[in-house]
Amino acid sequence: MGRAVLVACLFAVFAAVPATAQASWLPHPADATWTYEWSDSVYNTTPTKEKVTVKEQNANAFLLEWTTQGMENPAGAPQAQGLMAFQDTSSGIVNTDWQSTPPPSVFPILCPQVAKCGNSLAGTLYELIWGGRAPVLAAPLLSKLTWASRGGADSDVTSVSQYQGREQITVPAFPEPVVAAKVRTDITQAGAIGDPYCSCVRTVWCVYGVGPVKITFEHAGGANAPITQSVLLSTNQAPLMPPPDADYFPLAQGTKARYRWTNSKHMKKPSVQEFVVAETANQSARVDVKHISGPIRVAGSYGFALRTDGLTNIWGATRVASLAKFPNLGPKFLPANRRRHFFTPYDLMTYGMNPVLTAYPQAGENWAAKSPSRDFSVFGVTGTTTIVGNQRVKVPAGTFDALVLRSTLSQAGYPFGSGTRTSYFAPGKGLVKLVFRHADRSVSTVELVK
Repeated sequence: MGRAVLVACLFAVFAAVPATAQASWLPHPADATWTYEWSDSVYNTTPTKEKVTVKEQNANAFLLEWTTQGMENPAGAPQAQGLMAFQDTSSGIVNTDWQSTPPPSVFPILCPQVAKCGNSLAGTLYELIWGGRAPVLAAPLLSKLTWASRGGADSDVTSVSQYQGREQITVPAFPEPVVAAKVRTDITQAGAIGDPYCSCVRTVWCVYGVGPVKITFEHAGGANAPITQSVLLSTNQAPLMPPPDADYFPLAQGTKARYRWTNSKHMKKPSVQEFVVAETANQSARVDVKHISGPIRVAGSYGFALRTDGLTNIWGATRVASLAKFPNLGPKFLPANRRRHFFTPYDLMTYGMNPVLTAYPQAGENWAAKSPSRDFSVFGVTGTTTIVGNQRVKVPAGTFDALVLRSTLSQAGYPFGSGTRTSYFAPGKGLVKLVFRHADRSVSTVELVK
């Protein structure tokens, strides 16, 4: 496939000592095996069995091996073997390399030229990575998540994937229904000799703790276009309960939220501000804020990244003209012009420590500010955040079943920067309410207006 040199170099990266793989949508414990059967309605009408095993792994990098040898396939079935390298990252599963025997000669050529074409759709793992390698599957996998990616040996295949939620599915490996995450991907490749076979709609069903259990391809080309399918026949991996997929802080481009906020001592007239997700890439986003009414005229932006370790505020910048006079914030070790201020609801929400929210929040989780750390260098705050549970909360925008977080925050020498913050996040909405009881006995209250 023209990739042997790259993969041969990659082999040296993997340590001989296996690492323990955590449960995921593509687990890789050292003893894991999967047997798939795949077919194509035009180019491989003889269903072909292949066995996939974990060959090597080191921490978050792992190498999968597959073969059709010894699988008792009928005469005429394609014979194949290969290797495919992956990496677990905080933003999802990434395919880093591959090597295999060439696809059957009857298959469409998935490149603009015949020579050194490194693309194939002959096999389950190739079906999994076609169109999107970074990531193959995004994480955290939350409600309505959509992401764009590229694939192919020359990154000339583009795709847009959408997580469509959970559904029960039966396959030969699991004759009783199991819960699977369903992902639809629209894939396009232009200029390949094998067009329009290269462009398709792919649907993947993944079971947590097992991996892909079914993949279907609907290729372009009209009523007689090929259909490719792969199903899991057997595995030694057991289905696990998947983590919750509620999205408590949507970062879809165009998402808007309008808030009003007051402080019982320092700003009794509400400041009304509007936030909009202005730009997104790889589950990171820029959120812009603008003034609507009230004593704080503000314009600015905030940067957020959603990863498996949670929602992190990575930067913020605002321009402000304020009639409201707030007490100073610390920390003492920073000059005054580098200290934070409370000018917007997001300033109150992100103050003190990251993550703002864990990726799969559940009641009882807690985390603490650390010193030394980037957050302590910025805020000089110590304290903890605990997920209390769910609570119905009523605000001008409506009534929501919200996840409640409580933070205890202490900034030495600065009462206004110390106190207890209670934040309420609703699925599909984000922050809907926040109450910060400052140590100077004032209370800041934020509510979602619309």
